[in-house]
Order: sequence, then C-alpha cells, then structure tokens
Amino acid sequence: MSERALVLGGGGAAGNAWVIGVIAGLFEGGLDVTEADLIIGTSAGSTAAAQISSATPTQLLAEILSAAPPQRTGPIRVGGPAPIGPAANHMEMMSAVIDAAEDAADMRRRMGAAALQTDAASHSAAQAQWRATIAARLPSQQWPQRRMLIPAVDAHTGEPVVFDRHSGIDLVDAVAASTSNGFGVPPYSIGGRRYINGGYRRNENADLAAGHARVLVLSPFGGRSLHPLDWGTHLAAQADELRAGGSRVEAIFPDSGSQNVLGGGMEVMDLSRRRPSAQAGYTQGAALAGQLSEFWR
Repeated sequence: MSERALVLGGGGAAGNAWVIGVIAGLFEGGLDVTEADLIIGTSAGSTAAAQISSATPTQLLAEILSAAPPQRTGPIRVGGPAPIGPAANHMEMMSAVIDAAEDAADMRRRMGAAALQTDAASHSAAQAQWRATIAARLPSQQWPQRRMLIPAVDAHTGEPVVFDRHSGIDLVDAVAASTSNGFGVPPYSIGGRRYINGGYRRNENADLAAGHARVLVLSPFGGRSLHPLDWGTHLAAQADELRAGGSRVEAIFPDSGSQNVLGGGMEVMDLSRRRPSAQAGYTQGAALAGQLSEFWR
C-alpha cells in the first residue's frame, strides 16, 4: 500500500482560495501536505493541485491576498474572463438534469448532452479564452513528477476519464477540462473529444486514492452533493470505500468562519470571496496542523 494521498475537491473560485489557504496554514504550522505521494484535484481542486506542485503554499497565498479586488460589473465569473452567467440559472440547469436522471451514469450522460448543445460557433473563441485563463493561473504548465490525477467527464458518452502525466495531453488542457462546467464554460475539446467538469463524477473523487494508507481530503463544499444519497457519490460513501480497503481517511471541511465567507452554494464562483476565503482557510489550517501531524507523518 502506498503512503499518503491528498484530495482537493471542487468549489469554485472561492473554494480554490480556501484550499490554498488551508494548505498554507498547515504549511506554516509545520505540516507540508504538498509532499503527498498522490494528489487528486477535481474542478477548482485541479487548479489548486497544479498550483501547489510548482509553487510553495506561502507564495500562492500571498498572491491571492495581494490581488486587486475584482470589479463586479457583469456576470459572475469562475476565476477568469470567461463568464458563466447567472449562478441561479446554472444551479437550475444542474438540478433539472439531476432530477430527471435515473442514476449517476444517466446524470453524466444527460449533463454531457446538454453541454454539447452550446453554441458551436462561439466554442472555439471560448475555449481559447478559457485555456488562456487556466494557463495564467498555473505557476508551471508542466506535469509534476509526483503522481497527480485530474478527473473529467467525456461529454459525448458521460464516461469519467482521469488525466495524468502519461495521458499525452498538456497539464493546462487537463485542468481546463476538469474545470469546464459545460454551460457558461463550454465543454473543453482535446483531440476531437469534448469534456466537462470532473465534479460530475464525484465532487472530491477521493475514491481514486484507493491503495493509499492515509488520505487527506479538503472539501470546500463540506462533503455535500446535490446527488441523491443512494447514488453513492457523497464524500461519506467515498470515505467508506477507502476505509474498507484499509485506508485511514481524514477530511477538512470549512468551519463556521470559513463557511461564512465561502457561502453555501454558487456564491463560491464569486471572485470577491477569494481573499476572505483564503484568509479563513489559512486560519483554519494553522489551527489544525498540530492535530493532523500524527495522521500525516
């Protein structure tokens, strides 16, 4: 059994900042979780996974805290220039697909089909813009030597895919695919296939850490999922699977201070929440460093 796995779940622009804050707080407290043998990053967590593989948590946190406050003059954005449109509409579309689906596989197929109906004429320009946005976020565009997994979903089939440095695609493309919500950010094209957000598989995808003795999960959404419990996609189900395989699992959820600034839903897409979310995450991580030391080391 391999040793340590770090799992970074999705959670929009604010969730990404919270994850970076927590990791920086742990780091300042003497616990460097970026040394994990495996890092799994989904959606906003895939951006964080790529970021911590090529810059220190302290540097990443400083960049968030020093960034100029965003100007809120248009649609809510997911961390760059590509707008996703009103968050309420996005939530309504997702909820409608989930309500109509028989199970998780059917939901992914329906989500992919709906995403593929986006305006093809605007897709090329949107993809170029989204790729540039992702590239600008990453300190390095090279896959790390340390093992990293980035899940996405094939929009044509609804089947999950997992990218790594052996997949033959650029790290920027893997992250861009995992962060494409399929609606305001259209399905992302790689090699003739189009992909949507890895969170449509599972928001954390912690089950991909099977075979690791210790699994630490950072979940900006607190382990919650919009999916029915009987689909088995919630983090609790993933943790049960891992523990059944012999893994020890610990999860960090936003505490009350972090939750107040992250918000409980699509507010996590709001760029203005990044700085306070990072600060709250840092405070939370620093407080947890000692408590998690025995587990991680």
